[in-house]
Amino acid sequence: MARGLLFLLVTFCLINCSSSSEEDPITPDPDPDPNPPTEITNEVDFWLTTGDKQNLLKKQSDIIAFESKANNFQTIEVNNQESYQTIDGFGFTLTGGSAKAINSLPAGNKDALLKELFGFNENSISISYLRISIGASDLNDYPFTYNDISLGETDESLSKFSLEEDLDGVIAILQDIIAINPNIKILGTPWTAPIWMKDNKSFIGGSLLPEYYDVYAQYFVKYIQEMKNLGITIDAITIQNEPLHDGNNPSMYMTAEAQTEFIKNSLGPAFEAANLQTKIIAWDHNCDNPEYPISVLKDNLAYQYTDGSAFHLYSGDISALTKVHNAFPEKNVYFTEQYTSSDGSFSGDLNWHLKNVIIGSMRNWSKNALEWNLANDQNFQPHTDGGCTVCKGGLTINSSGNITRNVGYYIVSHASKFVPQGSIRVGSNISGSLINVAFKTPNGDTVLLVLNEGSVDEQFNVKQGEEWFTTYLKAGAVGTFIWDK
Repeated sequence: MARGLLFLLVTFCLINCSSSSEEDPITPDPDPDPNPPTEITNEVDFWLTTGDKQNLLKKQSDIIAFESKANNFQTIEVNNQESYQTIDGFGFTLTGGSAKAINSLPAGNKDALLKELFGFNENSISISYLRISIGASDLNDYPFTYNDISLGETDESLSKFSLEEDLDGVIAILQDIIAINPNIKILGTPWTAPIWMKDNKSFIGGSLLPEYYDVYAQYFVKYIQEMKNLGITIDAITIQNEPLHDGNNPSMYMTAEAQTEFIKNSLGPAFEAANLQTKIIAWDHNCDNPEYPISVLKDNLAYQYTDGSAFHLYSGDISALTKVHNAFPEKNVYFTEQYTSSDGSFSGDLNWHLKNVIIGSMRNWSKNALEWNLANDQNFQPHTDGGCTVCKGGLTINSSGNITRNVGYYIVSHASKFVPQGSIRVGSNISGSLINVAFKTPNGDTVLLVLNEGSVDEQFNVKQGEEWFTTYLKAGAVGTFIWDK
């Protein structure tokens, strides 16, 4: 009887005491976690270049998200409500030598390179501003202008004006670039006037004779009009490259007084009569002489025709741009040239140029930032006799067609790829060794460019409003951070 009862009890338990089934739902946990962990998603894209070249404009895989927890790291605060200048773009000078180097590539390689430089896909650096020479610069094979005639002759009607020297070089490349980016801005700069207009009748040095001021003004007008006929809009011109440096080949000396007279009595009225919208920019030389553009702008007639002034930084301090801006806040300032040298180090040039040319010019009101030549060959050729022998292109294109992306490429691309035309510089504070500048783009993104110029690695915060994220830069590294707040 006992064994039978035990059997019945075991059978009952197997049927009724088993684990839950579809008909028997699991009893919920009576005390669930009220704050279950949430998955963190990336909110900030981060692109990095390091001085040791281990990262070269490389998108990082770090998950960066905004939070509201405090820490003790130093902080860069971005203020989108504090706005400054509108940005025209970042880029290089497309010299005659640059065009020659790029044209040496096979057609397919050339097309791919131009799309990388000027396109807008993930692998492009989206250069948005180019400076070109009106006639030859010192990075051409030889000097020339667009109105070269026999010694002793003159051509006041400019009947022999011709762009032929550049048709297969700079102009053909520009036409290819415009097909990729029709909105690219182009600045034209002469290294010299036609030598028959000069007092020494030489490509090197000398000054423009006053009796040819009106003719030379028409030379600019003709240049702009003929480039337009070829599909190339010249957004702005400067009067003279480095007007107080008369030892280059080509070059021309022009005092502030002469430039003022030329603008107010000849060039400005000529542009007005021809209904040209091309901007006239004064100076285009070093930051050690802000008095030159200030003196031009102090003249009431020159002032009305002049859009602003342009600068290089082979001497002086980048703060000169702010000095001129403060004197004439309604006029624009531009940064138009700085070369990297054949004997410079990657890390040293990356730091100095990011600090001064890109971040420095932007924090001092510049509408653009341009490095010098876009490309040359492995021997830093071509250049004129007496031209720059150590200017290293953003690209080296050797005789075999191999392309090396040099430090200038990364200096420019950390801004050009992420800060399009029409972006506005916004407020950001300098925190310790973290040199930086911030922008709001037309599509609403915030872009922050940060250089750690110190000798130690830095972990730091970026704060916007009441939120911030924490990130990290090695000593000497530069990072571009993008988010959509």
